[in-house]
Amino acid sequence: MLNKPVLVESLIVFVIVVFVHAVVWDRYSWCAVALAVQAFYVQFKWDRLLQLGGAVFQFRTAANSGLLPASMVIPLLGIVMKERCKSAGIVYFERFGIVVASTGMLVALFLSVIAVGVTKPVPTNTCILTGVAGSIIIYTMKHSLTVSEVIEVLEVLLIFVYLSMILLYLLPRCFTPGEALLVLGGISFVLNQLIKRSLNVIEGRGDPIDFFLLVAVVGVVLLGLFFTVLFIFMDSGTWISSMFFHMMTAVLGLGVIMPWLYRLIQRNPLFWLLQFLFQTQTRVYLLVYWTFLAASACGVVFYQNAKRSSESKKHQASTITRKYFHFIVVATYVPGLIYDRQLLYVAAVLCLAVFIFLEYIRYFRIKPFGQTLRHLLSLFLDERDSGPLILTHIYLLLGMSLPVWLFPRPCAPKGTLSGAGALVPYSGVLAVGVGDTIASVFGSTMGEIKWPGTKKTFEGTMTAIFAQIIAVALILIFDSSVNLNSSYAWILASVSLVSLLEAYTTQIDNLLLPLYLQIMFM
Repeated sequence: MLNKPVLVESLIVFVIVVFVHAVVWDRYSWCAVALAVQAFYVQFKWDRLLQLGGAVFQFRTAANSGLLPASMVIPLLGIVMKERCKSAGIVYFERFGIVVASTGMLVALFLSVIAVGVTKPVPTNTCILTGVAGSIIIYTMKHSLTVSEVIEVLEVLLIFVYLSMILLYLLPRCFTPGEALLVLGGISFVLNQLIKRSLNVIEGRGDPIDFFLLVAVVGVVLLGLFFTVLFIFMDSGTWISSMFFHMMTAVLGLGVIMPWLYRLIQRNPLFWLLQFLFQTQTRVYLLVYWTFLAASACGVVFYQNAKRSSESKKHQASTITRKYFHFIVVATYVPGLIYDRQLLYVAAVLCLAVFIFLEYIRYFRIKPFGQTLRHLLSLFLDERDSGPLILTHIYLLLGMSLPVWLFPRPCAPKGTLSGAGALVPYSGVLAVGVGDTIASVFGSTMGEIKWPGTKKTFEGTMTAIFAQIIAVALILIFDSSVNLNSSYAWILASVSLVSLLEAYTTQIDNLLLPLYLQIMFM
């Protein structure tokens, strides 16, 4: 029996794919359409595997596989990046967009082949569709990519395969197959880019803040893998293990990560970072303001835990309480987007590294703060945190930051794109900070008409669309760099489609929605 919410979610994704390729139709469009059709069919095979417990790894059970929406994100991002950079005449990044699209298609196809391979009996029709889609993609890659680009795509696929086997085994029930595709596919691509750039360092080429992102992401992932293997043989909750954790973190940070970054940016990373952060008076004001907001967020956590302690029954944070953090994040990102996007870029990277490091301390019960973090954060758990890791706050940060990190700066004259593209850095603020927050608050308090097959309400979705349109108007008023050039109909359609996707998806909306809104805006 087909799941109606999954069908509606798939329909919305198909509409987005059609919208994008109605604007940029080329040989890659055939690949994207073929990938979407086969992912739609394979998605139901994954769902059946998850229901019967026949999947190779343990995935998050409170959601469907999410294969179709996840499969289209990376290919569509690559295609729209290619078109933007082609129109700007930047050949290097046009080729980079092609590599991104090809990599996304191949990784998604690999995940589909896995599902088809472990399904019993073998689904003949789905196998034929997967074979046809694979043939179209490989044929297009053969006639589009150079030998070095093909090798790069295969390198990312190889990293993805090994990373998936390791992390999905170590972290059961943390991801759906679609979320694993997005997260592990992204990490694989970042790792491959870092290796490639480390082997081909040319002094003065490349932006230091891009290298900072690559090294930070790979550094915290490798740190986690190292301690996960180490604590198989040690009890991580003892003082000796905790001291060893802090000591090895310092050794790996100062002895591996810092020299690696030094090789890439050709200067002392700490001196560069301090000089960058305090370069202008505006940056000092922003850092002070962000420090105040961070203290406010900590205050909310401590207050809610004190409230739990004073009540006799088990207390869990409400939806509205959790949305306080969305409001705080919006208040954090909007001034950074208006006044200093480079500072916001670097601050978001630092914040991501801190969040992941604190999650390691909580997960491994590292003294003296591990048990305290477990107690404080348990109040804010929801059904999406069914695995050993608490990832929702990290997904929130990623959802707000990815449009800033993935903004194609070299292909944007004067640091901004024209038309709806000017709103690309605001995709996270609009989709998650405004849309998702308003939909949850109004839907849970005043919503009465539910969308068929879901807990989301019609009132919540309509209010979210209206709120995002108001937010766009405010951005136009306060950010002089944004010029929409009469792209209002496209913006309304983009916001509406992504808000409908929020109503029907069971995936991590903090991660998925900003990426789709960014694709539509680009």
